[in-house]
Amino acid sequence: MYNAHRGMMPQQISSGTPRLTELLDAVRILFDEQSGRAAGEYEQQKEIHRQAAEFDHIRDRIVQLESTHLQMKADYENRIDHLQRELERRGGPMHGAPQHPGQPQPPSVGHGPRDLFGGIMAGAGGAQGDPRLAPPPQEPPQHQGLPAHLTQVSGLNTGPQPPTHQPSYPNYNGPAMNGSYSSSHAGPPLAQLAPPGYPQGPPPAASPGPNKSRRPPHAASTPQQQPGHPIPYPPSSPKGHGPTPPPGQPQHPPPPHAMTQPHHPQHQFGPPPQHRQQHPPPIQHVGNELSKLNIDDLPPHFKKMGDDWWCIFNPAIPRKLDVSLVYTIPHPSVVCCVRFSHDGRYIATGCNHAAQIYDVERQQLVSHLEEENPEQEGDLYIRSVAFSPDGKYLATGAEDRCIRVWDIAAKKVVEVFNGHENDIYSLDFSRNGRWIASGSGDRTVRLWDFERRQHAMTMLIEEGVTTVALSPDGRIVAAGSLDRSVRIWDTETGSRIESLIGQEPGMPEVPGGGHRDSVYSVAFSPTGQNLVSGSLDKCIKMWDLSGLVPPSAPGQRPPPAPKGPSRCIRTFQGHIDFVLSVALSPDGQWVMSGSKDRGVVFWDPRDGTAQLHLQGHSNSVISVAPSPKGGLFATGSGDQKARIWSYSDYRGP
Repeated sequence: MYNAHRGMMPQQISSGTPRLTELLDAVRILFDEQSGRAAGEYEQQKEIHRQAAEFDHIRDRIVQLESTHLQMKADYENRIDHLQRELERRGGPMHGAPQHPGQPQPPSVGHGPRDLFGGIMAGAGGAQGDPRLAPPPQEPPQHQGLPAHLTQVSGLNTGPQPPTHQPSYPNYNGPAMNGSYSSSHAGPPLAQLAPPGYPQGPPPAASPGPNKSRRPPHAASTPQQQPGHPIPYPPSSPKGHGPTPPPGQPQHPPPPHAMTQPHHPQHQFGPPPQHRQQHPPPIQHVGNELSKLNIDDLPPHFKKMGDDWWCIFNPAIPRKLDVSLVYTIPHPSVVCCVRFSHDGRYIATGCNHAAQIYDVERQQLVSHLEEENPEQEGDLYIRSVAFSPDGKYLATGAEDRCIRVWDIAAKKVVEVFNGHENDIYSLDFSRNGRWIASGSGDRTVRLWDFERRQHAMTMLIEEGVTTVALSPDGRIVAAGSLDRSVRIWDTETGSRIESLIGQEPGMPEVPGGGHRDSVYSVAFSPTGQNLVSGSLDKCIKMWDLSGLVPPSAPGQRPPPAPKGPSRCIRTFQGHIDFVLSVALSPDGQWVMSGSKDRGVVFWDPRDGTAQLHLQGHSNSVISVAPSPKGGLFATGSGDQKARIWSYSDYRGP
């Protein structure tokens, strides 16, 4: 019996083991489920906290942007009210005055996802980020029954212009500037220089043409006819320059495009003497943003005004320069580029379908270069022009992806370089006459051997190329692109020797770092030791290239060999919109820049201060070019004008 009892014990234990195992498995499964659920809830909580923090950041940014917007709106309203009060006091239009047809609308550069220049001249300035994402421009209200291209914008009634007198232009020895031409100066005056085949007034333009193919996203736009804006005068400064005539005396505003010579008023601009303040208010401190100054607060020697232009000189530093308008060259379309010949005798401009060459001193049209039977219908803008060193040839780059080299005297094409797969935006001729450098939206920089009439080499980058420049000695070529960077190559080997990489937008500023948006213009200093670049980030930067371009004896060409990383030695900040063009004076004393804010600024490269801000166009300043002989510079704009200006040392009132 005992043995039987002992034999039954293992059987009872064995029968309870599966139940225990089942219970343990159930506990384990429940534990795993709870653990997994807790881990999932923890991750969800983390994600919720992250999103909440992100929403808080977005909310703070929105509040900040709203506050900035309200402040800007209040500033603009105050300026408008101030200007309207000044106009009323001086006999100008009252509040609610009827609008009258004015000048034809100046065009602007197009927009869209495929456009390099998208949004640059459309809509309000100051947009940030990739211009290809800019919103479409706002169309002006159209008069009932009129097509869009005949709609006109209203203008201010400025009253009669003061009598003109013979102006003087420092460092300029051209003919008399009284609007007449002596018999010794053959050729039509500039007011009659509409090229053959174009009407005198600006024709409507559409972009793209009916047969223009769609381009990839890194391609450029075609300039379009867009609503224009009057030149943005500083606060409290009307555009009229003469006193209001006595009652009963008619006002006769000059017809459009009738005057290409500047008028100079015989009195100081500002309120009538009886309304002028005896003690001028203190001058606002704006740093290099000179366009924000109230021009009426400035002493006379820190401002200068013409019929349709004005210039502010930095009141925080001694005035060193004087600027004057020499003459204006009207065009039938947007002026995309201006360039002087190496001897300074001629200036070339590029617009829709044609390039023009003018005699600078005689103010005459010398050549109108346009193919008689262009293969491409619609618009075909000449984006860049470059003279050969001997002045016999002009290279042009356009939207049809071809580089044409014209014999200026014969007015015919002597060479066509093909190879680019997208629009050509920039050209440069080497000073020895051998190389032509070109930059295109196809993401390449190409060198062409003009002496051998053949392609030499291709340099490929990651984004569309907007600008190229050859160093004075021809050893290196620099290019700016949409990816915020500037790259430099050896012209003999084609090897990349430097990359000036841009900074990521939205990240903290890095001292001495690169641009934060697309680079649209580059230019070498006269010695080749420095390079300046202009960008859509509204800044100009100067780079030290002494490690890439060591001085050499005449006749020697040592290969560029980096001695150390190139660095940004100066950042110029003062424009309030995109910087579209940069250049240096032939003596290297001044950096010039043109912007979508319609202004031209002269900068001192030694300390980065703005010497002056010139407002001489009613649309974006697309191109700025100094004369190699000094004393003159040219501007090209979306307002369909090229202008020649003089600059010289300031010698006091």
